Amino acid sequence: MVRMSAEERRESVIGAAMREFARGGYYGTSTEAIAKRVGVSQPYLFRLFPNKQAIFLAAAARCLEDTRRVFAEAADGLHGEEARNAMAHAYMRLIAEDPHTLQMQLQMYVTVAAAEAAGDRELGELVRAGWLELWDTVRVPLGGDDVETTVFMAQGMLINTLTAMGFPPGHRIWEGLVPSGSAEGRLEK
Repeated sequence: MVRMSAEERRESVIGAAMREFARGGYYGTSTEAIAKRVGVSQPYLFRLFPNKQAIFLAAAARCLEDTRRVFAEAADGLHGEEARNAMAHAYMRLIAEDPHTLQMQLQMYVTVAAAEAAGDRELGELVRAGWLELWDTVRVPLGGDDVETTVFMAQGMLINTLTAMGFPPGHRIWEGLVPSGSAEGRLEK
């Protein structure tokens, strides 16, 4: 068996943390569950990260960066409607193939709200900064148009909500997003 470096182990902890936090949220996920998923002890986990919040921050940052990268790669060399459609399809593939990504995003928003209600702004600052990077990544290929960017992001958030609630492709609820109501056509208004 090949031994992992501390950086490789750290990366595996971030991946495991994304899955565990996506499933149980910040408050419902134990560091023990994360350590167990990775196959390390809790003391080792805390050698890699100082505390649970640091693990969550790393997982949140990775989730946002992965989503931003999906948008950037999909829109590479494209502009306007062509870029919008490519980013929409790429995002739909992302959340279909890895539902933990969507679940982690939703958990981030809940955790930010709870943390800020308790007076902790650190997590919110990280998530807002990551979200602004998403916004800018989408905005550039849409020609810097704030309205187009707002519509794209708003439709994406609606799709997140409908998907999280379990509305299947073809359900009438999708008709307001796209004429065909198909999962493949979402965001292509």
